[in-house]
Amino acid sequence: RFASAGDDGIIFLWNAQTGEKLFELHGHTHKITAIAPFSSSDASEEKKHLILTASADRTVIVWDCTSGRQVQKVSCFHSTVKCLTVLQRLDVWLSGGSDLCVWNRKLDLLCKTSHLTDAGISALVELPKNCVAAAVGRELIIFRLVASNEGSEGWNVLEVKRLVDHQDNILSLVSVNDLTFVTGSHVGELIVWDALDWTKQASECNFWDSSVHPDVQPEIKLSESPNETSVQHLTSDEECVFAAVGKGIYVYNLQMKRVIACQRTAHDSSVLHIERLPNRQLISCSEDGSVRIWELREKQQLPAEPVPTGFFNMWGFGRANKQANQAAKKMQENTPVYFLELVGDLIGHSSAVQMFLYFGELGLATCSADHLIILWKDGERESRLRSLTLFQKLAQNGDLQLKL
Repeated sequence: RFASAGDDGIIFLWNAQTGEKLFELHGHTHKITAIAPFSSSDASEEKKHLILTASADRTVIVWDCTSGRQVQKVSCFHSTVKCLTVLQRLDVWLSGGSDLCVWNRKLDLLCKTSHLTDAGISALVELPKNCVAAAVGRELIIFRLVASNEGSEGWNVLEVKRLVDHQDNILSLVSVNDLTFVTGSHVGELIVWDALDWTKQASECNFWDSSVHPDVQPEIKLSESPNETSVQHLTSDEECVFAAVGKGIYVYNLQMKRVIACQRTAHDSSVLHIERLPNRQLISCSEDGSVRIWELREKQQLPAEPVPTGFFNMWGFGRANKQANQAAKKMQENTPVYFLELVGDLIGHSSAVQMFLYFGELGLATCSADHLIILWKDGERESRLRSLTLFQKLAQNGDLQLKL
């Protein structure tokens, strides 16, 4: 199942396999600003599948996915909650707005920070040792949850560090593993952080500079719009961070600390969401209404050519620089070169595709500003399943005769 939410304040629950609408949840009066799944883990009762929704009406509602009913509503916020994060291990959830609040699954407010800024927290990511990183404008604030002496349910939230390395507002956060997390800003800065001591490990801020990525055909532009360098979304695996930067997609290798592949114009407009798939594939969606599937492939290595020494070399005068030639050959052998190849284009939306959910064999769900949610299926797989079902029915009815 999956949930969708919109500017109309309504939440829908859907069956990901059939596309059937299961529930229509009414309770908010303004647009939905955040949504998160939350499964209760109390051993004394049956496990419940819940979802949390925050709205511009300054409320948060907990819904029961099994019955579609409203469990509880909180309306004590001083500003809109822009992000929700569940810390499953601690059985608490966090709401980020002008304050950072910590709640239990019964919706008891356990603790909160003092008023941060009018802009508020735009994104949260969980870190090791009961910590979270919160994006507040261009600042990254590290908070730690500390158990209080009042009881097992009691928590205090403490600000432990402020990181001010970004030059502009932080738009995206992603946790790579227990050791690393990455942030991206509005002006195209990508910073790799140590998740334990919160020090800067590496950075990349030249996504738009064609001289940094010589393999890519440079574009002729009269001016550089800030949105063209904005890091809209990040996703990662253990080896790489995949960044949606302006209209392009960039693959940043964490070990090499550099961009190893890119598609500078992956879409005709800003890329809003990307997600990594198995088999080194990637899905991206854009403001232009397109959804595309990419595959990270390694380029075929070409033998290194002799390095010319100048004009006279073409007539046989002088000699090639052997040392430079050997260095170029060695670098070519040791440094694999990758590229992103377009392997699929899903055409169906007429306006910006804001997000998607990938369900593996069950398919892909996309939501768009054209008011449509589309469930995409693997055509070959669905055809095989239908054929198998047909053969099974024929066999049951005795209509199928196998001749050897």
